Amino acid sequence: MRSSEIPIIFFCLLSFLTAVVHSSNIVYDGSISGSYDFVIVGGGTAGLVIASRLSENSDVSVLVLEAGDTGDSVRTKIDIPGDCYYNSLIGDSYTDWEFPVSAQAGLDGRTGTWARGKLLGGSSAVNGMYYTKPSEPELSAWHDLIASNDTAGSADLWEFKNFDAALRKVETFTAPSSAIEAIANIQYNTDAFGTTGPVDVTYPGYEFDIVGNWTTALGNLGIAARPEQSDGEPQGAYVTASSINPTNWTRSYSRSAWIDSLADRSNLAILPNATVTELVFDSSNSDNVTATAVKYAASSAAATQTVSVNKEVILAGGVIGSPHVLLLSGVGPSDTLKSASVDVVVDLPGVGQHLIDHLSTGMLWNTSMENAYTIYHDNTSVAQSAEFLSYVNSATSYINMSALFGSADNASSFYSEMSGALDSSASNTTLVTSTDSTVIAGYKAIYNATASFFTTDVAVAEVHINLQSSAQVGINAALQKPLSQGYLYINSSSAWDYPIIDPNYLSHPADILIAREAFKLARSLANTSPISQYCETETWPGSAVSTDAEWEAWIKENIATEYHPSGSCSLLPRNLGGVVDSNLKVYGTSNVRVADTSILPLAFSAHLMAPAYGVGYIASDIILSAYNTSSSSTTSTSSSSSASATSSSKSSSSNAALPTVAVSWAQLTYSLALGLAFFGLL
Repeated sequence: MRSSEIPIIFFCLLSFLTAVVHSSNIVYDGSISGSYDFVIVGGGTAGLVIASRLSENSDVSVLVLEAGDTGDSVRTKIDIPGDCYYNSLIGDSYTDWEFPVSAQAGLDGRTGTWARGKLLGGSSAVNGMYYTKPSEPELSAWHDLIASNDTAGSADLWEFKNFDAALRKVETFTAPSSAIEAIANIQYNTDAFGTTGPVDVTYPGYEFDIVGNWTTALGNLGIAARPEQSDGEPQGAYVTASSINPTNWTRSYSRSAWIDSLADRSNLAILPNATVTELVFDSSNSDNVTATAVKYAASSAAATQTVSVNKEVILAGGVIGSPHVLLLSGVGPSDTLKSASVDVVVDLPGVGQHLIDHLSTGMLWNTSMENAYTIYHDNTSVAQSAEFLSYVNSATSYINMSALFGSADNASSFYSEMSGALDSSASNTTLVTSTDSTVIAGYKAIYNATASFFTTDVAVAEVHINLQSSAQVGINAALQKPLSQGYLYINSSSAWDYPIIDPNYLSHPADILIAREAFKLARSLANTSPISQYCETETWPGSAVSTDAEWEAWIKENIATEYHPSGSCSLLPRNLGGVVDSNLKVYGTSNVRVADTSILPLAFSAHLMAPAYGVGYIASDIILSAYNTSSSSTTSTSSSSSASATSSSKSSSSNAALPTVAVSWAQLTYSLALGLAFFGLL
């Protein structure tokens, strides 16, 4: 046996045994009870946080309905971080929803797809694992929008102090090894992270010299290096941490963190392959309807099943799934519902509106350096090592407007120009996707909040490295503060028909200008020492693109989603087209909440996995408080934002570092022998 085979076998064995041992709360045969206290629709990033925390109380029953499968059959691809590039589950219909996006006028009529995780763990099982957090100014701006008409009285739950305290309960940060720290020139602040949460956060076990020169080059462009973006600061250059378990170099994701570590809980059932088709409402109080049951099915050909709801339904289906379920259930804009032949239960115009997304694409330079792609395809012992296979792109930067446009005065001038266009843009049907007055008011409020960042340190663009192209260095740029808003809607009453998704990309002229300057900066970076030593001839887009008009044409032809959509069930006042209040209750309902990134009305300058965990954790706190139930790790608004605020232990019932085996030792021994035989070790 070649020694280089051992790590791959290790990953396969680990995944095999994980599937064997960690199955006690997952229902594989479809048999569940007839009713549950809490029914969670969606077993993704946020949904499994909520399921784990609510089920800590053995007196309540919790059901998770997940439309996708368990992911057991692709667990090795999930667990190996580098496989998000080399054996990606994105584009695989088993694990990816592949939601079609309608033709975009701003992208020269191009269509596309939105990848979203279709399995337990959701997108945290298939994404690139960046663990970046929103900044204090961004959360403050969102808080202020909520507080402008906070009928539920819980706006403070969404300010930075509480959101940060929640994330500290989610995460366990591990510093990089001294060798990795030196190679990648990593700066980090241990006080900005939690140390006892279920989700592991650390740096890859393998790095490249170019990463170590990243922050120096950006510093030479006037963009200061700073520690990890987890301390509330809004911009700068750094090497980001990722959701990686440093004990075995595997992906740490929602299922592995929140479910696999659990002992058998008789009050928790997680049902895969269960697509929710409709919520059933008691409308005897038409101003405040109550969900009494949830309908679901394994496929379009399967019989529809019904499970009763004793307390609440929590929608955690993500930015597409959650509004889709509401619309199918008669909660949404009445004109949309009627045209799809769905009876109107609650006329709620904001459902599916305020849809926003980051846009990104990459530039390429020839290189003589050995990059991740080269090493992987050389298939050496290094390429097969767990440390190398933990490598994910990590050199990034978040750039504010003055850094993009050259000065604070230029940024201020740009802001004035955009603000002056607000009234006309708000009445422009290509920009505002609804005629409803509350949605239009919400567009204006979101527009103003977003544009206000243009004269501050808050980042408007992301620029990061990509070392997964053959003999090339890639530098990607991504728009982080779009003024364009889109929407989604249904034209069918069938849950098996995808909703229509129209992000309305680049409909506001400011967006392409910001993106243009971000790509110019990426080119400048490649020509700046010490990064320039690795970037030889620019191959894409190359010298054919140099004028502003050429940049804008290239952007329209190439830019696409960064897979960070949000806003379709916005947490905003109802008079701003909001869908949920500050306690996450859907307006017009008594017991339906939404808890995922669909509630975020502002585009954060961050990847959205960490915010999704934060939403799930705070949602759990809200629900536990509503029923006077405690958790072993409840966050309060008075929690300190220091590391000492984290009171949960990683060895607590929901956060066990090691699994409690729920199968007999005879079963385990047999399974181990079977696994070893399979891999030729017996």
